[in-house]
Amino acid sequence: MEGNTFKKKIKKRGGNENRTPGKPANSRNVFALIEEKLKMSNILGDGIPVRLVPPFLYAAFIALIYIWSNHKAESTIREIEELQQEVEDLRADVTTLEAEYMFSSKQSEVARKIKVLNIYEIEEPPKKIIKDK
Repeated sequence: MEGNTFKKKIKKRGGNENRTPGKPANSRNVFALIEEKLKMSNILGDGIPVRLVPPFLYAAFIALIYIWSNHKAESTIREIEELQQEVEDLRADVTTLEAEYMFSSKQSEVARKIKVLNIYEIEEPPKKIIKDK
């Protein structure tokens, strides 16, 4: 046998082979531009080593979980702050309503309100009725 033919080197394509129909010969696709700018073939060689794919996918998955967790925590903090503000507003409303209720239930205020109905407050204290057996 001449050698290992399992891993063949990728041949560079010639001029017109990577053209797509309908495009001029001098146009280039996005991937060719990225390859040219990043020079990935110098870093990785002729292909991506398969043994690097699982660790990369694991790191990408962990990064996505980290980003999602931060987003969820920040949205929860914003929601808590909104609810705290709402609780403070409701507490102020309750305090105001309690004060108004206490003021309106005073004897002098009740007497003033029922004066319109021609009901007057008695001046003398009530008498106790005792029944003989």
